[in-house]
Parts: sequence; structure tokens; C-alpha cells
Amino acid sequence: MATWKRDSRLTALQRFTCAGVAGAMSLSVTAPLEVLTVLAQVGTRHSRESLWRTGRSLCQAEGVGALWKGNLAACFRLFPYSVLQLASYRRFVMLFVDDLGHISQWSSIMAGSLAGMVAAVATYPTEVIKTRLIVQDRLKPSYKGILHALYLIYHQEGVVALYRGVSLSVLGAIPFSTGSFLVYTHLDKIWGEPSLRFTPLQNFINGCLAAGVAQTLSFPFETVKRKMQAQSPCLPDCGGVDVRFAGLVDCFKQTVKTKGVLALWNGLTANLLRVVPYFGVMFSTFEFCKRVCLYQNGYIDSPLSYKLTPGVDQSLQPQELQELKLLGRKNA
Repeated sequence: MATWKRDSRLTALQRFTCAGVAGAMSLSVTAPLEVLTVLAQVGTRHSRESLWRTGRSLCQAEGVGALWKGNLAACFRLFPYSVLQLASYRRFVMLFVDDLGHISQWSSIMAGSLAGMVAAVATYPTEVIKTRLIVQDRLKPSYKGILHALYLIYHQEGVVALYRGVSLSVLGAIPFSTGSFLVYTHLDKIWGEPSLRFTPLQNFINGCLAAGVAQTLSFPFETVKRKMQAQSPCLPDCGGVDVRFAGLVDCFKQTVKTKGVLALWNGLTANLLRVVPYFGVMFSTFEFCKRVCLYQNGYIDSPLSYKLTPGVDQSLQPQELQELKLLGRKNA
């Protein structure tokens, strides 16, 4: 999840709401690419063609709504994931800071990766449910919704099924962190100027580039994880997985043996195409929600711009500003 500089003119609830709306919007807009990515990773019958043909075949077979399968589960997962990630990140940062309160770039990336792992493991069952909802046939569903999927998986396959492949979330964080570190440590050379002088556009490009490299390096772990999440003897065609396996290591072996090494990167194109619109929608939605809140709090003239309200002290917190307004009305 992206992080934003804290603005004291917003309340804690407003900041959280802005981040939540931004996250849900970015997930919803890019959901079709996420569906195509998961189908390619699992290896379902729809994904055995080009990206465009896969999408067209899926729409013809199950309707346009199939491109948003599992999106509701992804949005529900966003709330607990974000809370746990933020809380864990603060804890890990405290472990890595030196005596002067400084933290190195590598330590910051490690803190973010560890926080992501904690949140991913804690919310892993919702990720399994999302994968199952995506790979099932929308017209002949095995699961009628999120709660129904949770109930059936638990009663038919046991609680272990809800954590199948969870270790790959931890293992995949290693190449992901390495990729992020390699990008961020070379940004000065890429742009030819110190990082302190980067513009917002440059920082946006940096984030997209780091995400692209990190996801490419960790993608084989994600592919195997998706196959493990989807495979089930209780589903038609064992969940539609293109290989049969008996565990984590065997999944790697069977995929490489029957499909080739490059099969571990099936779906990477759709995943990379998702990066820019995902972060673009996230940041633009967050900024708009932030302007709406600042307008409601009385700091700016309009939610369509950042034009400051004349005579308003921008250093005041929302509660202080409201108290000052009430005092002014009483004295008027």
C-alpha cells in the first residue's frame, strides 16, 4: 500500500477514509487486469491464449461481469490488511532506527516488507477466497459469495486450506525487497540528480518502476501460490489448475517440467500493465478525497483546487479551527 505524507489538517478518520476509498477505487478500476493475471497464473482454460483473446473469451463465456470476479473480496481485505500493515510498519521502524532516530533506505524497505508479510499472513484466507472466486465459472459457481466460500472451504477442506501457500508470501518478500532496493539505490544515477530534488511526477514514476521490477522478480512465487490456492479436490477439474502437484516444491517442479520455466511468469504482462493505472488511480483518488475533506474542514475554498481559504491559519488542527470558528460566532 502506498504511503502519503501526513497532513495535520485532516482527522485520523478522514485520512483513513481517504486511503480506503483510494485503495478500493484503484482495485476496482484495475480488477480486469488482476483477473487476467490470476487466470494466467493458475492456468485455466480461458488463459491459454493471448491477453486480449483471454479477456474476450472470458466475457463471451461468463459475461462482462466476470472481469470483476473476486473484486469485492479484494476490497473487503483492504481494511484489515491496511490497518495491520501500518501498525506493523511503525513497530518495525522503531526496531531499525538508530540512536539519532534515523533509518537507512534498506532498513526502511525491510520494515515495509516485514509489515507487508505480517498483514499478508494475517489476511491470507481472504486472498485464498478471492482466488477461488476468480477461477470459478461465474455461471456455474461453486461458491455463492465470500461467506459461502469461507464456510465451504473450512468445512470441506479444513482450516489448512485457507492457508495453503502462505509460506510463499514470506519467501516472495525476499526478491520483492531486493528488487525495490536495487531500484531506489540507483534512482540518483537514473535521473542524474539527488533524490531530494525529485518532483511528484518523478516520485510517481519511481514507485511504478520499483513495483514493476520487484513484482517481476517475485512473480514465480506468486504464480505457485495462486496454483496452490486454487487447487482443490472439491472443485470441478481440481480448480482448473493446469498442473497436478502434491506440495509447494512439487508445484515448482511440475510447472517447470510440463510447461517450461517461463510458465512461472505467466500473467506478468497483465500484471505490469496494471501497475501504472493502479498507482495513478490510487494517488489521484486520494488527492481528490483529501481536497473534499480539507474543504469540509474549512481550509480551502473548493474541493476542485488547493486554493487556501483567506484568513485561515493552516497550522491549526481541525478541532482547533472549529473551536476558533465557534468562538468567533459567539463574539459576533
